[in-house]
Amino acid sequence: MCKCSFMLKTGFTLVLALLLGGCTSGEYRSLPYDAWSLNFFAPDYMEVWIETADVVDINERVFRGAGSGIPATGYPRGLSKGIPAHFKGDAKGWFKDPGGKGRYVTGADLPRLVYVRWQSLAEPQTYEAYIEISQSARNTMLKSENAFCGAVGRWKTDYRKLLIVGLAPGGIAKVWLGGPCLKSVEVTRVQGTINPEGPYGGTSNGKHRPLSEESKAYIEKFGIPYGSW
Repeated sequence: MCKCSFMLKTGFTLVLALLLGGCTSGEYRSLPYDAWSLNFFAPDYMEVWIETADVVDINERVFRGAGSGIPATGYPRGLSKGIPAHFKGDAKGWFKDPGGKGRYVTGADLPRLVYVRWQSLAEPQTYEAYIEISQSARNTMLKSENAFCGAVGRWKTDYRKLLIVGLAPGGIAKVWLGGPCLKSVEVTRVQGTINPEGPYGGTSNGKHRPLSEESKAYIEKFGIPYGSW
């Protein structure tokens, strides 16, 4: 018999029962594919550090640490150094057809809730958001579509199994659903709140991760385009 241990996690208004350990083998899942992926990205130069992303599926199972670290972004590039003569990126608005970067939430059924806590390095500030995934969004994740896939050079049946979250200054979290061969469609937009504990749960004396020289120079020149997200 599978044994599970539980940990209690408290947010502003929501208490999550965090399931530690496996208890998913043999259980029914409604997915027509092996797993869906939780992906993140940030606008150009608006650098982000994800402290944690936790998922609650429709069976009320919690998957802690489903996301963390540096999300995808256009600029600065990963290997760029110093301050460029011309800034090629634009922080205003969201990317068209975003894909993000992340990993598969193995063993989870369709998502009901995503909790994410992140450092917005551009400000700096620490935010958290509770993102409810609607039934209509879950229906979209189950709908197959015939699409031409450039990666393999042929038509194939695909699903929107990428749950993509864009994180922007001001605590904005916007969500899309996409597929490897399908364009992303908007799902919802959430206004997050400031996490009262600060960065790293209050263990860093209020110090956030450092912003890169390139992003810092961009913000000093153009500012942070609040209201564009």
